[in-house]
Amino acid sequence: MPPKSSPYHHGSLRAELLDLAQKRIEETGAAGLSLRELAREIGVSHGAPQRHFADKQALLDALAVRGLDELGELTEARIGACEDGDFDQRLLAFAHAYVDFATAHPVLLGLIFTRKDAESSAELRAANERAFAAPQRMIADALRAGDIVDDYERVSMAVLATIQGLATIIGSGMIGNRPPETVVAGTIGTLIAGLRAGPG
Repeated sequence: MPPKSSPYHHGSLRAELLDLAQKRIEETGAAGLSLRELAREIGVSHGAPQRHFADKQALLDALAVRGLDELGELTEARIGACEDGDFDQRLLAFAHAYVDFATAHPVLLGLIFTRKDAESSAELRAANERAFAAPQRMIADALRAGDIVDDYERVSMAVLATIQGLATIIGSGMIGNRPPETVVAGTIGTLIAGLRAGPG
């Protein structure tokens, strides 16, 4: 007979639910995620998770927020480590950080993009702003200094599209035997050359 679930839980049940939910979605995707099943695995009553998450969607939104915060901390640290470097170095640092996160957590990144613009969640929108604050400052600083030309919106879209494309290609194994670092560096070098040339 399985052990009886306890209605209470020592420590942080919220954090444990998020940890286990992230593990499960990375293994099998978000569609099969169940609060009741998570509660059973942790060993609490099936109603205990509702003290932290009203339903499955609330849990997925919280996972997206945590993922955005993790991505933001990583990019902030990598770009910050190149604070004395030029735009090329900082953009390359951002690209490596993003690709590293995307290839390590592909399902979580998909969830982030699915949920980040949800109109019902101010918390998600705020997390998205935090996650991309460092690269936005980096681009604004480069434009202000004349390191690159064109307008902010076009540059931001080109940077995000290129780096997201890199993450998808590398994560799908489409680069063959080429080292990911080499592919990232070469692609970002081409992007920078285009940004300096400006619009056609």
